[in-house]
Amino acid sequence: MATKVTMPRLSDTMTEGTVASWLKKVGDTVKEGDILAEIETDKATMEFESFNAGTLLYIGIQEGETAKVDSLLAIIGKEGEDISALISGGDVPAAEAPKTEAPAPVETPATTSQPPAALPKGVIVVTMPRLSDTMTEGTVATWLKKVGDEVKEGDILAEIETDKATMEFESFNSGTLLSIGINEGQSAPVDSVLAIIGPAGTDVTGIAENFKKGDTAPAPVAEAPKAAEPAASQQPVAESTGRIFASPLAKQIAKDKGINLSQIKGTGENGRITKSDVENFTPGAVQASTPTAAPAAVETVQAPSVRPFVPAGETSSEVIKNSQMRKTIAKRLSESIFTAPHFYLTIEVNMDEAMKSRGAINNIPDTKVSFNDMVIKASAMALRKHPKVNSQWHEDAITINHHINIGVAVAVEDGLVVPVLRFTDQMSLTQIGSNVKDLAGKAKSKKLQPVEMEGSTFTVSNLGMFGIQSFTSIINQPNSAILSVGAIEEKPVVRNGQIVVGNTMMLTLACDHRTVDGATGAQFLQTLRQFLENPVTMLA
Repeated sequence: MATKVTMPRLSDTMTEGTVASWLKKVGDTVKEGDILAEIETDKATMEFESFNAGTLLYIGIQEGETAKVDSLLAIIGKEGEDISALISGGDVPAAEAPKTEAPAPVETPATTSQPPAALPKGVIVVTMPRLSDTMTEGTVATWLKKVGDEVKEGDILAEIETDKATMEFESFNSGTLLSIGINEGQSAPVDSVLAIIGPAGTDVTGIAENFKKGDTAPAPVAEAPKAAEPAASQQPVAESTGRIFASPLAKQIAKDKGINLSQIKGTGENGRITKSDVENFTPGAVQASTPTAAPAAVETVQAPSVRPFVPAGETSSEVIKNSQMRKTIAKRLSESIFTAPHFYLTIEVNMDEAMKSRGAINNIPDTKVSFNDMVIKASAMALRKHPKVNSQWHEDAITINHHINIGVAVAVEDGLVVPVLRFTDQMSLTQIGSNVKDLAGKAKSKKLQPVEMEGSTFTVSNLGMFGIQSFTSIINQPNSAILSVGAIEEKPVVRNGQIVVGNTMMLTLACDHRTVDGATGAQFLQTLRQFLENPVTMLA
C-alpha cells in the first residue's frame, strides 16, 4: 500500500523546509535508509532518508520550493499503484510531479495567488519573498536581470534588502523576464508582485494590476525597461565589491567543509558557484584576489556623506530615505526602551594583566586575539555563573537560558547588526576571535544570513575602539541585558597605597529590571571583573 511522506521537522524551530535537491526521481526504487532529498531548514541543509521501501510514485515539492512541515513531500508505493486518492487528499493539487504547485509555499518567490487557469500558459507571478522571520516588506536594491532577459532556475534575479540584511534572491523558475513590478530603490510588502516570468512574447498586460496580494501598486509593464537600464552593469559592480555568487546549498556545503568560497571558481551563470563546484573543489586552487579588497570597497560607500559646500547665508538640508534596516532599528529600540524598565550598572576594571596576557597570546604564530574577544569570553563565563542575566521576559513566565549565545554589535553603513556567536562559553579565545572577524566581515559586506543574527541570549557592544570612555546601550530584545565596553585608558591609579600608572576600562551593564535585579547585575559584573583581571582563570 502506498505511503505518504511529509515534510519532516528536522529542527526544534523548523516550521517549513526547502527542497534543495532530490536524490531520487519518480520511478526510482527506494530502499529503507536511502537518501530521498536534501532539505534546507532554518538551521542547516540536511539529508532526509526514507523510512519506507518501494517505488517513488510522486514528488509533491519540487527542487527549490518551500513548504510547511507536514506538507505532502512524496508518495512511495508499488510500481503502477493508483495514488490519485492520496494526491487529491494531500496538501498539493492532483497533478503529475513535474507540474506540482503546493499551496504551502505561500512565502516562496514562485507562489501565485491566482489559480493557474487565470494566467497565460507558462506564466509565473513572482512575489516579494519573506527572507527573514520578521520581514514585512522588502526593498529592491539591485536588479541583475532586465525585462527580456532569459532566466534559468537558480539565476540571481535581484538583491533584496530586508530588515536584517541585503540578500541575493534567486529564481525558482525558468523563462523570460516579462515584467518588473518593483523598481530599484522601491519598497513593497511581502507577497507584492515582484516580477512576471513566462514564455517570450507573452502578453502580461493587466496581470500585475489585477494581482490581489500586496498593497503596493506595482510599476506597469511599460515602465519596466526604466528599472532595467542600470541592471546591465550590475555584474561588474557586484564583482568590484567582492560579492561571491553561490547557491544556498553550495554555501552550506562550503561552510560545513570549512572551504573559503573565494577560492572556488564557479561554473554557473556569471561565475556562480554551484553544489558540484564545492564538492569537486581541491584545496590548493588559486585563490580569488577580489575578496581581499572587499572591506575597502564597502567603506568607500560612505564617501557621499561628506557635507557639500554651502554658500554663506544659505540654508541647506538633505533627505535620506530610511532603509529597511534603519526602520527596523528604530522600531526595535523604541519598543525596547519603552517596554523594558532599564537600569544601568558601571564598573571599572584593571586591564594590566589582560594586556600582558593578550600580548603573550598574540606572540603565538597565526594567532590574533582582541580585547573585545577577551570581554566576550569573560562575559560567557560570567553568564554561566549568573544564569538570571541570561534570561528572557514573557508576560506569564521568565525563561532562563542554559545555553549561551552572545550577540556582538557591529556597525555597518546603514546602521547596526548583531551577529550571534552560538555556544560562546564552549569556544576558546582564538575561536571567538576567528568567528567575530568572520561575522563582522560578512556584516560589512552585507553577506550575513538571517539565521546568523538570531537566537542571542546576551549582547556585547564595544565603542572603546572609537575612544569612548563609557556609554549606555539599549537592550537588544528579547535579551535581559547588554554590556557596553569603553576604551582602555592609561591613567594614575592607587595600587597598594601607592599612586602608579595603570590601565583601566569602564564596563556598563544595562539590565531589564523585570528579570534582573540590581544585586544580580552587580554580582555578574564582579565575576566579569575577576575573569578580566585574572585572564588565566578563563583558561581553566
